Amino acid sequence: MKTRGHLRWWIIALVTLGTILNYLARSTLSVAAPTIKAEFGMTTEQYSWVVLVFQAAYTVMQTVAGAVLDALGTRLGFFIFAMGWALSNMAHGLATGWQSLALFRGLLGATEAAAIPAGTKAVSEWFPASERPLATSAFQMGTSVGNMVAPPLVVFCILSYGWQSAFLVTGGLSVAWALLWWFGYRTPAEHPRLGDEERAHIAQHRGEPPSDPPASRTALLRSRSFWAIALPRFLAEPAWQTFNFFIPLYLVAVWNLDLKAIALWAWLPFLAADVGSLTAGLLPPILMRRGVGTLDSRKITMTVGALCMVGPACIGLAGSPGLAIALFCVGGFAHQMLNGALITLCSDVFDGRTVATASGMAGTVAWIGGMLFTFLIGQSAEVYGYNPLFVALSGLDVLGAAALWWLLRRRVSAQ
Repeated sequence: MKTRGHLRWWIIALVTLGTILNYLARSTLSVAAPTIKAEFGMTTEQYSWVVLVFQAAYTVMQTVAGAVLDALGTRLGFFIFAMGWALSNMAHGLATGWQSLALFRGLLGATEAAAIPAGTKAVSEWFPASERPLATSAFQMGTSVGNMVAPPLVVFCILSYGWQSAFLVTGGLSVAWALLWWFGYRTPAEHPRLGDEERAHIAQHRGEPPSDPPASRTALLRSRSFWAIALPRFLAEPAWQTFNFFIPLYLVAVWNLDLKAIALWAWLPFLAADVGSLTAGLLPPILMRRGVGTLDSRKITMTVGALCMVGPACIGLAGSPGLAIALFCVGGFAHQMLNGALITLCSDVFDGRTVATASGMAGTVAWIGGMLFTFLIGQSAEVYGYNPLFVALSGLDVLGAAALWWLLRRRVSAQ
């Protein structure tokens, strides 16, 4: 008996689960960092180099991953990358110093880079424009759920079996998901359980397939629409990567919290980030029902999120770790709200044949920004502290919102 009416939402649930495990894998090191730093005798600067290797590989491979996904298809392409990140993450347990840790981290970054382009491509294949914000928000929520699950799970593994076990467990979960993806995902044209009514709904509201050839990478780079997405992501990504990689170290360095306290506190900003992701999915349809255009609804959502980044700018004024975490929560909410709008724009502006390539290229630009900011943290955090860096993150997002409105004054087709 064929599933009718809701299969596309089951598909996005599968994508979301993959995103959760992708971010759980990358967050394992963040939570284990205080333990590993002590065992290897690593400095904050050396840890920042480990993070930078991950970021560099991820930055380069997002563009490559997007092109691979468009060439091989979402099902096979995402399966290959998922198995790659699962095995790379498990290999972290073999590290004997910061150099070998950086090597395995680079392999992880290279393979994890496919997650957001793959999710964006799946949304473009399965959802009409009116449903894309909520679908994008759903799989984007996986990024914060993965970060939220990491502290208690990784701390439990470390305290019970040692830090190596944390990487084996989180990597093993990703292997299981990769197999589930391979057997569970098909495009709407190929899925045997897609009902005729839902198939017709997807086809009708996605419109006719374009007759012109897909845009090349050079054409995308020359497109105003591409830079309207890529530049704000470049300015916004440093905040999310700072939250991902440095919250546990910040809590240890500034508030002298132990591993159990980190497990208690460090997941909360990512719970708030889930709310931000959900808001990014719910606000644009509300605005559209009030007469706001599709693209303007995304821009307004992004701008509201950018303005909320004033929260983490005030972390330096916090008088307790609880208040600092609360301000991190505001930052997590704000970032995922604005980032959800930017990711959705890719499926609005580019057609399904190039959406993964465009998303991957925009992700590469974004991660260059995150990598530069991580380098700045490594060079300055132990000298000047974290507070000036948090203020800078807020200003970057406001600049990103201004760039979005300026570059996307009108729709410039890049399809």
